[in-house]
Formats: sequence, structure tokens, C-alpha cells
Amino acid sequence: MAALSAYSSPWPEPTPDPNPNPNPNSNTSCGVSSEDQTDQLQSLESFSSMPQDEPDSFSPSIPESNPNYQMPLPSPAESTSSSPPPTLLHISFNQDHGCFAAGTDHGFRIYNCDPFREIFRRDFERGGGIGVVEMLFRCNILALVGGGPDPQYPLNKVMIWDDHQSRCIGELSFRSEVRSVKLRRDRIIVVLEQKIFVYNFADLKLLHQIETIANPKGLCAVSQGVGSLVLVCPGLQKGQVRVEHYASKRTKFIMAHDSRIACFALTQDGQLLATSSTKGTLVRIFNTLDGTLLQEVRRGADRAEIYSLAFSSNAQWLAVSSDKGTVHVFNLKVNSGSARSEPRSTSDPTLPTSSLSFIKGEESIFIF
Repeated sequence: MAALSAYSSPWPEPTPDPNPNPNPNSNTSCGVSSEDQTDQLQSLESFSSMPQDEPDSFSPSIPESNPNYQMPLPSPAESTSSSPPPTLLHISFNQDHGCFAAGTDHGFRIYNCDPFREIFRRDFERGGGIGVVEMLFRCNILALVGGGPDPQYPLNKVMIWDDHQSRCIGELSFRSEVRSVKLRRDRIIVVLEQKIFVYNFADLKLLHQIETIANPKGLCAVSQGVGSLVLVCPGLQKGQVRVEHYASKRTKFIMAHDSRIACFALTQDGQLLATSSTKGTLVRIFNTLDGTLLQEVRRGADRAEIYSLAFSSNAQWLAVSSDKGTVHVFNLKVNSGSARSEPRSTSDPTLPTSSLSFIKGEESIFIF
């Protein structure tokens, strides 16, 4: 179980700090001692003022005169300086896929997707390696885990960072390394190699603990529908996935593949699940409610390592990337709203029609 450490301030409405702490590594900002790494759940201040609706953009409110708040984007002259470029450690999209965050060996950066541009960055003074950075839609709350050769934080801690206050306001400590973190407005999900912890975001109360098979990649997917939490993670057997429906308090186990699970993705409403195995030749789409196999698409005949799966917002398209240097985009025949397999009434005429009956259209985009 995790150990929780409270910080002195709850989550008030963000206001400029007249005396900002210039050192993010300072104990008054985020530091805790090793004695905090226990198995006891401690009380934490209320997080009731956490934003419920994301603003229109990631727009920090601290005055720009605060040098510790926002690092200016480099000019062309600065970009050609002798300082080495940062090393990329982690990339993750926010919940509506409008932004993505990148963790580097110096800090983290936030990018807008359309139009594509860097909108924020923070470089820490010492060390600064961030191995996991998770956004909460477009608000100022992020979850950070250290990473790289000189991590900013211990690898076994999840730091709750408030970028309005330019400091950590809470942390979760574990006895093993954190593999990934998922955020919802009402939940924090922390993934270790063989355990998953589900916390209430309002008070960081532990709600659920799940045992999994060895999960070094930290595979976990969470729905983002309001009032409906669906969590998918590896089961306890090779090729098995576990689906937790928290609203109905139901657990569904799906034997998705004969080989180990390599990757999976969940639709926003949590009704469709796409999975791939370590073979990387087939991708299967399941109904999460009853485990029914709805569709199967073939990426190729050769073994491949699947890097990621992603549904479009309407679940009409599924993108599959692999170590072959390609991204396959499949036109699906399933309907997320009803979670039943049914033909689409329209198709994109620009996509070639496959000779395989279970694929309506497929496009390969080569990445160089």
C-alpha cells in the first residue's frame, strides 16, 4: 500500500506567490524523508477545490515576472547554444487528446495538438528527470514521477504538482517503482509492476487494490465518461485482461490472446477495448460489458512490437503503431454507443478496400 504525505496547504484558488521558492527540490516545496515510506494510510488535506471543468487552454495565472514559473521558449539563437538538447523520457496525451505532455531529463513540456505548438515548459534547476507526467485535462494539476539518469523525484513516488503554486501539494509513496499513472477528475490510478491502486481524488483515500501479472510497461486504461469509471488492466494469466466496471461493481475477465498482452486501448465511454499481443499481428476489439469479440483486424503477417493503440473520439477509427515504422489506421465496423458489431453506413472512399472481410478500409502511414 502507498504512504500518503500531506502538505501544509489545501488546494485553494490559485493566487500569485509573493515569495516563490526558487528551488523546486527544496524540502519546503516537495521534499519528504524516507521515514514517510510506510504501509499506513495517513490523512491528507481536502482537495475539494480541485477544478471540475477544464479551462479553454493551459493558461497559467502566475505573473510572468516569476522566473520559476514558466521557462520562455528558446529563440533560434538560444537553440544553437552549446547546451545539449533534452532527452525525451515520456509522452502522454491528456484526457480529451487536445494536448500532450512530454517528460525529459530536465523537466516537462506541454504541447497543443491543433494547431501544434509548445505552450508551456518547466525545466528544473538540479537533476530534473521526469519519467512520467500526466495532465488533468488542461488544468494546473499534474502527476509527476521521476525518471532518467538524474531523476527529479524518487521513482517510487507520485508527486501531485500544482503549477499555479509552482510546487508539489501532495505525494503517494510506494515500496516499488511506479510504472504509470492515470488521472480522472475523481480518481488517481497508480500502476506498479504487479499491483494497481485506485484513489479518490478528493481526499486520496484508497478505494481499490488490484493484483496483476508482471506489468513492466504499466499497462492500464481508464474511461473518461462522467460518472462511469471503467478500468482495464492485465489479468493474472498470460493473454488475459481484467475489466472493472465500478458503477455496476462488476469484474470481467477476457482471454484476449494466447501470448502476453503487449498493448490495449479503451474508448472514452469504456465500452470498447482493443488489444494486441506480443506477436503483434492481430488486433482484437471487444465489448467490455460481456467480453464479446466484435472485430479482428490484421496489422501484418510478420511479428512486430506494438507501441500503441488509439481509438478516434467516435470509435470509427483505430490507429496501430509498431516497430515496423508504420501506423495502420483501420475503419471499424463496431458502434461504441451500442457496443454491438454493426456495419458503418458510410466509409471514406479515399481508403482502399481490403480483400479481408473483417477490414472495411486500411491505410498505412510510413514514418521516417
